[in-house]
Amino acid sequence: MPTHPDTANEIWAVTTGEAGMANQARGLAEAIAECTGWPVVQKTIRLPRHWRWLPMHWVPDPLGKLTPDSDRLTPPWPRVLITCGRRSTAASIAIRKLSGGQCFTVHVQDPLIPPRYFDLVVPPRHDGLTGPNVLPTRGAIHHVTQSKLDAAAEQFRADFESLPRPWIGVLLGGSNRTMTLTPEKTRQIGEQLAQAARDSGGSIIVTPSRRTGEENTQALAETIRDVPHLLWRGEGPNPYFGILGLADYLVVSGDSASMVSEAASTGRPLYVIDFGRYSKRLARFHRELREEGVTRAFDGTLERWAYEPVDDTRQVAAVICERVTDAD
Repeated sequence: MPTHPDTANEIWAVTTGEAGMANQARGLAEAIAECTGWPVVQKTIRLPRHWRWLPMHWVPDPLGKLTPDSDRLTPPWPRVLITCGRRSTAASIAIRKLSGGQCFTVHVQDPLIPPRYFDLVVPPRHDGLTGPNVLPTRGAIHHVTQSKLDAAAEQFRADFESLPRPWIGVLLGGSNRTMTLTPEKTRQIGEQLAQAARDSGGSIIVTPSRRTGEENTQALAETIRDVPHLLWRGEGPNPYFGILGLADYLVVSGDSASMVSEAASTGRPLYVIDFGRYSKRLARFHRELREEGVTRAFDGTLERWAYEPVDDTRQVAAVICERVTDAD
């Protein structure tokens, strides 16, 4: 890809700011940076509310309509642009055109517009999207890397070492559009976790998410209080990466494809907590990973098994790196 006069050797990760989308865009951008050496620039943009309801490829002059609190999108354009989330696609289409096609545009997730507006679309395979420039992934793109896990392991090892092994790492989410986490369900989860700790002679290390809620977190605390445990309650650094880096077993609530995908990148035995009814897309996601031997349903028992870590982010990055460097 010859350098256009208005392009620079940079990778932009552009989203509308939601944490899940920003993490996916940044994670892929950082993985591309590992092979290109180009710096990553993260940007947040927003469109006025009345434009958000249109299909994004219908928005005229989207760069001129960004709200004042948006980051600037001006030349030189990046060599690679990563977007994630429907409302960021209008900016991607505009930059691709303004760069004379020299900016390689990648959209993570289903853009909900024809894939031809991008150089590459990277949806999860459970979306069912296909096309000549579509590269489906087994799980969600994420920003977990081995170097981050190694650093977190060193950071949290001293906090965990007072607890007996095996360490049962728990990533707990919360309610979504089709599933509701209640204190009663949380107590049931806690009872299964406590039984697993007793049977294995180990301990529980839990980080809840913002969606878990204080009432559910308190219900869990009460249920596991009689077994060795560490429950993060929002004080001090979140041990999320430390759990991924150090736990002997991982138990993740099934409401979040991102959390399950991040856990699956470690290759450790991965159990999924099914606490409600999944959407069709999320049900397919879980069904396929279980059929492939990556995950198992959590019922309070623990076993060891092996699977090839799910590493979609680096696999997609390798494809992009090959395309942008071969064109030079």
